[in-house]
Amino acid sequence: MVNFTYIPVENGSAIKVWNKGVDIADNAMEQLRNVARLPFIHRHVSAMPDCHWGMGATIGSVIATKGAIVPAAVGVDIGCGMMAFQLSIGADDLPDNLATIRSDIEAAVPHGRTDNGKNNDKGSWGDEMPTAHATRWRALSEDYNNIVAKHPKAKAFNTDVHMGTLGTGNHFIELCLDENDRLWVMLHSGSRGVGNKIGMYFIEQAKEEMRRYHIDKFLDDQDLSYLVEQTEIFDDYVAAVDWAQRYALENRRAMMDAVLGELTRSLPPFVVTENAINCHHNYIAKENHMGANVWVTRKGAVRAREGDLGIIPGSMGTGSFIVRGKGNKDSFCSCSHGAGRAMSRGAAKKAISLEDHAIATAGIECRKDADVLDESPAAYKDISAVMAAQSDLVEIVYRLRQIVNVKG
Repeated sequence: MVNFTYIPVENGSAIKVWNKGVDIADNAMEQLRNVARLPFIHRHVSAMPDCHWGMGATIGSVIATKGAIVPAAVGVDIGCGMMAFQLSIGADDLPDNLATIRSDIEAAVPHGRTDNGKNNDKGSWGDEMPTAHATRWRALSEDYNNIVAKHPKAKAFNTDVHMGTLGTGNHFIELCLDENDRLWVMLHSGSRGVGNKIGMYFIEQAKEEMRRYHIDKFLDDQDLSYLVEQTEIFDDYVAAVDWAQRYALENRRAMMDAVLGELTRSLPPFVVTENAINCHHNYIAKENHMGANVWVTRKGAVRAREGDLGIIPGSMGTGSFIVRGKGNKDSFCSCSHGAGRAMSRGAAKKAISLEDHAIATAGIECRKDADVLDESPAAYKDISAVMAAQSDLVEIVYRLRQIVNVKG
């Protein structure tokens, strides 16, 4: 059964979009067409059902390329992804009031916006970074220093104090229950400010390359500026992105350790009963698809080779899914990374009331204030429709429902 819609693009490659029962906005479709017209696209562009507008390329797209990479199609939250553990305890082991658990997690993991980059803001560790986190940073710092020695403008401020921190926006930490009332710990974050700085720097470098070779005037969107393989700047970018992806994995592991430490103090003894899932959904990888070795850019998409385990979150009030990939070749073995935004953050803050948000998150221990209205469930697409649209990409292993949600 073919679930995707095939869209030919004049003077370009085709688009295959998994949009049955799910709306894809006009501005996102235009971005997909712009990407499809790039000369180095391999076969076609794949768009997941959570596809929506992003800088340069849509969030929720899979772009296979030969000989070039578009840094803005990777984005600035390099290595952003998900991690989840299933625990041996369940609903009956939890206290009636979960507020203390939420506040303990919030105290253990710095979150929220930084205060002009100062060490003492709530989004970083300042002078109190745990030793274990500092050790993780030191293991990565030599490679990072080599990158910024060559490209000093890619250096972020106070990089070390963000290891093991959550950030803001759609990043979160959750406690969930599956269909059998088994407890899960799940979190969503990436390479934080250091990855953001790397992404922004190389996006600008790609634009400079386009101007240098007078290619910029042929681009539909300047944010589709690209770096060409077998050049020094391309190799430097790939190395920097690889580092940011490693940092993101370690950042998630650091936060998971902190959360499990808090739960050890507040809940009955437990062990982890499922292997950890730690998967990127903003990244690049060299893979073989349809007879060719290509660069695969997944911007808001999860690798879903046959047997791959992945995580597809919904929103603060609609639950999430642990999935197993089916290895669908048309999607370049990928699936969606979430529900996908149905409205912009600005539109959500205007359209969703505090009462709406309270109703949508009833029974969940989470923030109910105006600063999270842009993350309220109504700001996102219907996760059930998104999952139905990609039934040929993944099978559902567990459906999770949130009971505690921590946001920046």
